Amino acid sequence: MLARVQSAHILGIEAFPLTVEVDIGHGENKTEVVGLADTAVKESRERVASALRNSGFRSPRGHVVVNLAPADIRKEGSYLDLPIALGIILAGEQGMPRVELEKILIVGELALDGSIRHVPGTLSMAILARKNGFRAILVPEVNAEEAGLVHDIDVIPIKNLQDAFRYLNEPSAYTSYRTNYQELFHSKKHAVLDFEDVKGQAHVKRALTIASAGGHNVLMIGPPGTGKTMLASRIPGILPEMSFEESLETTQIYSVVSRKGQNSALITTRPFRSPHHTVSTVAMVGGGANFQPGEVSLAHNGVLFLDELPEFNRATLEVLRQPLEEGFVHIRRAHYAVTLPSRFMLVSAMNPCPCGCRTDPKRVCRCSIGEIQRYINRISGPLLDRIDMHIEVPALPFHELSQNQPTGPSSADMRNQVQEARNRQQHRYGKTTLLNAHLDTKQIRRFCKLTDTTQQLLLRAIELHGLSARAYDKILRMARTIADLDNSEDIQDTHIAEAIQYRSIDLKAI
Repeated sequence: MLARVQSAHILGIEAFPLTVEVDIGHGENKTEVVGLADTAVKESRERVASALRNSGFRSPRGHVVVNLAPADIRKEGSYLDLPIALGIILAGEQGMPRVELEKILIVGELALDGSIRHVPGTLSMAILARKNGFRAILVPEVNAEEAGLVHDIDVIPIKNLQDAFRYLNEPSAYTSYRTNYQELFHSKKHAVLDFEDVKGQAHVKRALTIASAGGHNVLMIGPPGTGKTMLASRIPGILPEMSFEESLETTQIYSVVSRKGQNSALITTRPFRSPHHTVSTVAMVGGGANFQPGEVSLAHNGVLFLDELPEFNRATLEVLRQPLEEGFVHIRRAHYAVTLPSRFMLVSAMNPCPCGCRTDPKRVCRCSIGEIQRYINRISGPLLDRIDMHIEVPALPFHELSQNQPTGPSSADMRNQVQEARNRQQHRYGKTTLLNAHLDTKQIRRFCKLTDTTQQLLLRAIELHGLSARAYDKILRMARTIADLDNSEDIQDTHIAEAIQYRSIDLKAI
């Protein structure tokens, strides 16, 4: 007898429909899985056989063929265990379902005792099920909270194989699981690091407020121990709260990561990713034989912090160009081609020279000019040009370090400023996701108009520092953000002047 069970497979972070066809015929007692199945899928034969036996079902007699359609797409992972097992039960005529199988999407990994384990990507699968008109989706119980974020479809938590089979015969005995995402937003809040803990560095805090308000990328340059990492780690605390749409986008990316914590049904805080400088190109951008999102996608809607920027492999840094410009990363490999969202705020830090003492007034730099130049040249000009703001972080004098009182604004004050500036951007552009840093050329001409005096000021700065056309656009975007922080609809001379100082430290001046 032939049985068909509907399931799904993951490519990138998107889910696509998949049909599990099971046919049991005469012949030798064996099971074959066809349809470009990887090792994990083929090993399901042994898991399914043990799960059937330990759950009280008969092992199939005869030649069992399991076809995964469409057959020209590679299938990876263990999420097909449950639909294969149910297909074998139904093809072996061990029961007749009382539901329309073509309207039920089923996923789950089986343990040898028949219990069902966590699988990645259930949020994407639930979105697919709703989009394609399925009536319900059966998911492992531990995935229910994640899949339940998608409303307008019945999400049925399943504990074991018998439970899944029982649903097919008594669907009315099961209630749909619906996640209360508003309660999740409230319960997942946690304390954030405060900028008050960072001594001094008032001009750096001002620059980071501007960067957070407009979504600008930042490079901090200074000797070791000046607080660059402390400053970077506190940036998520001044960014606006994530909207539900942003949370869903970010959660969908984390959902397909197989090592994702099961207590993270909904990502409610902005990601802060800080990969080590030994990270590979594939780990940074994503991909691999068994596809996984890279750091640029895991930082989507959040912050990507690269400490000791020149120590990163040059090829690894160069792959940042596309996501910095487009907010997406396109990955093409022999067996797949995917596009992932990667709109993040890049925050990077570096020393002014290999020993780090070049700009420290209390320590002597012993690096030669050639060593300094080679160190700086590890960062390409095109990449540096894509970083909006270059900020010097100087060593603090003793009297500032020894102060016991908080210095500068708190994270709460900075966050209020950032939120007000973003509210003005939303009102101006009519989109919650469009920030000043993302304006294209046409939008810059429309929203970043300059007077004759500000135009002349900017022209002199470009001629003096030899800035590129891209740097010209970035100065205008930064000036637009500074004007928003000052509650000014027009860009003034002071706004342009402040924006220019954040571009003056380029490769020639570091």
